[in-house]
Amino acid sequence: VYTAFSAAVIEGLWHDIPLHALAGLVFVCAVILAIALVATTWISRRVGFSKEDEITVVFCGSKKSLASGVPMAKVLFASHAVGALVLPLMVFHQMQLMVCAVIAQHYARRPAADLPQEAAAPRG
Repeated sequence: VYTAFSAAVIEGLWHDIPLHALAGLVFVCAVILAIALVATTWISRRVGFSKEDEITVVFCGSKKSLASGVPMAKVLFASHAVGALVLPLMVFHQMQLMVCAVIAQHYARRPAADLPQEAAAPRG
């Protein structure tokens, strides 16, 4: 992740992209992430998964890793074009981290009745 952002800065990518194009990219990434999160939540509940399985599906279902995307892009495309090609992945990855942190806090605050017995029982 660090090297992808560093390469983009060195290439001047952040100065070459117009602000309206970057805003459009953020919007499209937000829509795709929202669709992925809503779909994985709905499907896991519809199938009847436990809450723990739902959490796993929600967090794993939206993951598109920058760590695996950048090496693939370096193999598939010319090195000077990699920064621009992985820009959507960089934006999506950062947005995903921030949104999933909020969702994780939501899941962590769920009532004790929703927790598995071994997690809800006091230790002592």
